[in-house]
Amino acid sequence: MRFQIIDRIAVEEDGEGPAIVCVHGLGGSSNTFTPLMPAMARHRVIRLDLPGSGRSQRAEGGLTIERYVATTLDICDRLNVLRAHWVGHSMGNIVLQHIAAAHPKRVASLAMFGPLITPPDAARTAIQARAAKAREGASGMQEIAQALLQASISADTRARLPIAVAYVRESLMRQEGENYARSCEALAAAQPAAVENIEAPVLLVTGDEDGVAPPQAVRAMADRLHRAASKRVVVLPRCGHWTPIERPEECARELRDFLASNARS
Repeated sequence: MRFQIIDRIAVEEDGEGPAIVCVHGLGGSSNTFTPLMPAMARHRVIRLDLPGSGRSQRAEGGLTIERYVATTLDICDRLNVLRAHWVGHSMGNIVLQHIAAAHPKRVASLAMFGPLITPPDAARTAIQARAAKAREGASGMQEIAQALLQASISADTRARLPIAVAYVRESLMRQEGENYARSCEALAAAQPAAVENIEAPVLLVTGDEDGVAPPQAVRAMADRLHRAASKRVVVLPRCGHWTPIERPEECARELRDFLASNARS
């Protein structure tokens, strides 16, 4: 593995072969995709921590989806990645949709875990309230983590997979409060990409208990992918929003098969 900081952005590279770029969601980091690494063998896997998240805490200025898109493409340019398979989780999928819609030649395929186009209005309000709570510091982040453990992972995961629960809790509580607040504001202000223009093959994976990306919304999103070369929707049982963490084996299997079927894209 190679680790480097590029303009205050933490970037990890693993392996050799066709490029895969992974973009995490709110409260996540490059480690969101660690359970999926075996499925991405024989690829050059690039994972970045978005500005303000994970090990990219020193990023200054306002955070927006547009900035995430520009940062991600800049990292790819710096690493001479002109075309890649893209893998996202949650908010990271909004970033990927904008890239895929506006830069189709850069996208060989698009695998989205917990996908949403934008948050609904009620969720935007709740996310903005979460930003205010995050600015209370460590105590606020602890409250956020405890609330999201109940809301964003399934009851089955909480009962059977304490390591998954611990990961989600640590991922959230490791975020610095002000930066997490700015990340919340970026998500709350997110504008939709022109998903109808996406041409690449698309995989959409969600959980049957995912309140952020509920199955009916993910299927509706798939219906809008009129130009996609192919599309597949997978709903994992007894699973919440943190699909790669809650159901790593199932997610890895779906991703491995998807990459294999689009190896020449």
